[in-house]
Amino acid sequence: MKVTVVGAGNVGATCADVLAYREVVNEVILVDIKEGLAEGKALDIWEKAPINVYDTRTVGVSNDYSKTAGSDVVVITSGLPRKPGMSRDDLIETNAGIVKSVTENVIKHSPEAIVIIVSNPLDVMTYQAHLSSKFPRSRVMGMAGILDTARYRAFLAEALSVSPKEIQAVLMGGHGDTMVPLPRYTTVAGIPVTELIDEEKLEAIVSRTKTGGGELVKLMGTSAWYAPGAAAAQMVEAIVKDQRRVFPVCVRLEGEYGIDNCYLGVPVILGKNGIEKVIELELNEDEMALLKESEGHVREVMSVLDKLNSK
Repeated sequence: MKVTVVGAGNVGATCADVLAYREVVNEVILVDIKEGLAEGKALDIWEKAPINVYDTRTVGVSNDYSKTAGSDVVVITSGLPRKPGMSRDDLIETNAGIVKSVTENVIKHSPEAIVIIVSNPLDVMTYQAHLSSKFPRSRVMGMAGILDTARYRAFLAEALSVSPKEIQAVLMGGHGDTMVPLPRYTTVAGIPVTELIDEEKLEAIVSRTKTGGGELVKLMGTSAWYAPGAAAAQMVEAIVKDQRRVFPVCVRLEGEYGIDNCYLGVPVILGKNGIEKVIELELNEDEMALLKESEGHVREVMSVLDKLNSK
């Protein structure tokens, strides 16, 4: 099995490292536009193999997509962070151009691949990858829900002083401030979280989760990479090992939750064919209202991309 990770920055390199360390596939190809960056990071990961005892081969290339041929899964992390003075529309235009080019290059050499988008703005970049690839929705998805849910679970574990392994949760909606954590579907070793923590503390954790990415940017001056890279790797593992795990991922909805042609995070079953099934939960009135609010935000950003693409 072979996986390509496009973008050898912190997130992409972390994803490649986790895939190698966990021996998810036989070969990981790391691609970057900057000469020598992917080669160096892939070599560093390979030189670690005797220490951490794994045999996944990591290979880095600069802009040579022929080396990615026959990839089963492609993870796209390429894109620029938003810089001071850059508008949202500028960021969308720049990163959409990058994602479009990368998607076209990878599918040329791996037409049967499953594509996972990590580039930001996540929801609209997943939309762009779908437009560029023309793949069915089962084979184009965005990584966001796993990361957001992980942050939510980590904060809960800290507040409850329990292992994060014991916490299961569902989070839906867009990747950003309008995401929808669902306390009603959150459990600790099967116990509803609402029985273990008061409403005020839980609401504070939900709020912190929504701004989790911004919290890290304030602390480090840059975006996170360990958790996002590991989250993308977890999606790859579920696919190549046909684990049929239930994860929240960004996917184009086609009538589920009363929403059509919008890219939102919802729980799905991930297996060898990519998204095997979209799971439709019974949301109450308040939860549905939050999801619709998130939909409105995502559609607004999607319309920006539509206007850019129509020029």
